[in-house]
Amino acid sequence: MTAGLWLHGATLITATGRDPEAAGLLVEAGRIAQIGGSAPPDAEVVDCTGLTVTPGLIDAHVHMGLASRLEASVGYGMSIAEIAADMFSNCAQTLRTGFTTVRDCGGIDAGLARVVASGKVAGPRIVQCGPIHCQTGGHGHYASEWEPTEMWRGRVIPGLRTLATVSDGPDQMRKNARESFRGGAEFLKLCVTGGVISHHDKLTDTQFSTEEIAVAVGEAAARGTYVTVHAHNVEGIRNAVLAGVRCVEHGTGIDDETAALMADHQVSLVPTLAAVEAVISNVDGLGLPSHFAERAARVRDAMIDGLLAAKAAGVRVGLGSDLIGPDQSRRGAELTLRAAVESPMEALIAATRVNAGLLGLDSEIGTLEVGKQADIVAFAENPLENPALFAEPDSVVLVLQNGVVAKDVRTS
Repeated sequence: MTAGLWLHGATLITATGRDPEAAGLLVEAGRIAQIGGSAPPDAEVVDCTGLTVTPGLIDAHVHMGLASRLEASVGYGMSIAEIAADMFSNCAQTLRTGFTTVRDCGGIDAGLARVVASGKVAGPRIVQCGPIHCQTGGHGHYASEWEPTEMWRGRVIPGLRTLATVSDGPDQMRKNARESFRGGAEFLKLCVTGGVISHHDKLTDTQFSTEEIAVAVGEAAARGTYVTVHAHNVEGIRNAVLAGVRCVEHGTGIDDETAALMADHQVSLVPTLAAVEAVISNVDGLGLPSHFAERAARVRDAMIDGLLAAKAAGVRVGLGSDLIGPDQSRRGAELTLRAAVESPMEALIAATRVNAGLLGLDSEIGTLEVGKQADIVAFAENPLENPALFAEPDSVVLVLQNGVVAKDVRTS
């Protein structure tokens, strides 16, 4: 039995604030046991000469349950077997592109997270909220206009996928929040404004009353967790912050005043630029109506403005891709897009150390430090020098999750 794996010859980007450095790294019993120095005499040496090693990437806004064409998947155009196959394939694909942890922001059942954790399906560590919570006709309620709302529950695939739960009024919100937690949710996700791919609403719409949001916040707090919200306008964001939520997804149009309010209430932000770009460039491939591309284009600049306002106010800003559809292999495009707005190092820090803190896992993952879990990615070249590499799956040469090799192109 060896003393572990010794990664030799790489440039390490630890995401701790230290500059990149040439150093070896020892993985032992699933954790980082040593950085620098010499390899133990009985270690298995993995030659990483010329590679750039980073912590495993974390995507704080995914939809692993939306891995098929949306309209066909939601509208009974596919078998459950096909839907499940697409979801399992997406999990494996996500891990192989360097994302060792994700936060699913609505649509899967806890069953998917558990089967991946068991090792039966390859995939990232999944932190999940179960179904999205939305109001009748709000974002997330993807039924046709002529479909009675009471039929929506028929879209649930127990143990695999529950896209969205419809709540109207505080009492129904309380019951549905409790049902989500009963089903294994680790936090709650609410839609408090219209969305980019919504049929029934506009981006300017606000959804859920502050009382309804506060009920969800109370139920989450009772279980030691939090609520995050989908939000594309300032009014919806302010309602949610004042109701006690801990995180905002997308954050389109955040202004200085709203950013200051978020900072005062210690509310985090997760922008999702890649999803917007994907809708603009590939609306047909995603199986969406063409007018959604125009809506996404209006969101893009406002989301960047919100990101910059939040950072200036001292808000913790994570990183999420929000990709949907059958090809989510370019999840790392979110880092490439963020690198153009901030810097490549800031984008990487957001996708590692910041996201680990946002998920409450910063004591275990998010940086390369002795004692932490060995979630590690090696790139063929330095993505800080060429951020486009983040978006290229083939640039990821080696992936370790909990010290176990999940991808090694040199041996495949």
